[in-house]
Amino acid sequence: MIQNDVELKCTQERIVWFEGLVAQFRVSVEPETFPAMAEGYLAEIEKMHAEVIEYLRRHSSQIAPAEAA
Repeated sequence: MIQNDVELKCTQERIVWFEGLVAQFRVSVEPETFPAMAEGYLAEIEKMHAEVIEYLRRHSSQIAPAEAA
């Protein structure tokens, strides 16, 4: 879970990096191997996107759920 703006930026940078890898796979690997190579990265991209959305839904004045516990 993203706790602050530094972690948000890091996660956004990882998303861009992983998307770039998958884009490279689309043209550099055989069509038969592409799904297996890309799947893990795509799953991680989806997970990170969900974390970014969750973080952005909170106003900056709100305490993160993990901090409130």
